[in-house]
Amino acid sequence: MFPSWLTPKASKEAPIPSETEQHAVLGTGLHDPLTTDHEDALFACGCFWGAEKGFWKLPGIITTAVGYAGGHQEQPTYQEVCSGRTGHTEIVRVVWNKSVIDFSDLLKLFWECHDPTQGNRQGNDRGSQYRSAIYTTTIQQMELAQASRDSFQQLLSKGGFGAITTEIKADQQFHYAESYHQQYLAKPGSRPYCSAMPTQVALNDFPGANFKLPVSVWQEYDWSVSHCVLRSGNEIIKL
Repeated sequence: MFPSWLTPKASKEAPIPSETEQHAVLGTGLHDPLTTDHEDALFACGCFWGAEKGFWKLPGIITTAVGYAGGHQEQPTYQEVCSGRTGHTEIVRVVWNKSVIDFSDLLKLFWECHDPTQGNRQGNDRGSQYRSAIYTTTIQQMELAQASRDSFQQLLSKGGFGAITTEIKADQQFHYAESYHQQYLAKPGSRPYCSAMPTQVALNDFPGANFKLPVSVWQEYDWSVSHCVLRSGNEIIKL
């Protein structure tokens, strides 16, 4: 993303989501506490605008929010993150209903929706804030993230891609991004922008996987179509 697109909104005084702010598409609270049926995790796949839309469309998603994680500064602003000096990555917090969708399904979308071999870059976007990352919240999530990475690496290598550079860590603090970034692509006047570069390599089974979504869901994501997430509607995919 380019900060000039967002001025004068992209100022240090730009507000972050309040405790009562609701998801622009799902209508759920961005700050609602987890219940026993819910889990959350953080995914970074380049610019967080398109990544968030890709996740909120999945059945079983309770809410999503964009923000910053993996750095060393408290409450960073968009400009500070874009400077590369805070160490944060642009990231999406995803909360889901475990009875409908599994972490395995989220990993499938994560690995397929961008190129995890590009280091501090995704497409035309360059900088440490665009690095690929998974930040887990449970031991099982960590095990699945690592197992899926190893399986996807084998598939990527067969396809001629290099080594995966995705950062996988546990329990990283999430800082909400400014309100104007939340569900940005669903808001009037938004710029249809996404830097993600899908490899068109599909992740299927991997050790420990427990996919719950049917094949029909993944047919809604056609990675052979340039910026297919941008071209799709904002609504949740129906089962």
